[in-house]
Amino acid sequence: MTSRKQHWEQLYTNKSSHEVSWYQTEPRWSLELIHRSGLGKDAPIIDVGGGASLLVDRLRAEGYRQLAVLDISGAALEVARQRLAAQAADIEWFEADVTQFIAPHPFSLWHDRAVFHFLTAAEDQRCYVEVLNRTLISGGQVIIAAFAIGGPTRCSGLNIVQYDAAKLMAELGPNFHLEEELTETHLTPAGREQRFGFFRLRKLD
Repeated sequence: MTSRKQHWEQLYTNKSSHEVSWYQTEPRWSLELIHRSGLGKDAPIIDVGGGASLLVDRLRAEGYRQLAVLDISGAALEVARQRLAAQAADIEWFEADVTQFIAPHPFSLWHDRAVFHFLTAAEDQRCYVEVLNRTLISGGQVIIAAFAIGGPTRCSGLNIVQYDAAKLMAELGPNFHLEEELTETHLTPAGREQRFGFFRLRKLD
């Protein structure tokens, strides 16, 4: 059986980052919600499952100074490092499974576009929430984007879990307050529509 890491390493080895279904030329809603968080440019931000995403490029261009990217795939991280060239030295890169991640310092904002919805086992979901609580400062913010109810049921050959606000809050628990939510219809490079829900939350303690 292919492990979770093997799956994503093979995908990023065999496909261009521009071909994967979640590729965005502009991470519009992620940026918008980060702006709405009100965090300063020196706040530590981690992009969970960021891989080859352009979000870190955009944030760095806007002047955010403490950026980190976490991904299970070293191949995905290498795509971003090569793209950023010398600028990559200013960013923290973590190759790890999010369910086992141990952050070297706290973060003020945790951004996850399409990682949590791949965790279909209750134990993996529980570990994710534990890592999130351990990594985020009191009062810190979380942005999670996941396939919405009525959206895709599978992605990249894997089953996913669809979320609305109530279902996500039930998983994250009472230590988080929902600040806002919105929906996006993402158009894949192949021209297919995928319905996403975006949720911005605040950690209470």
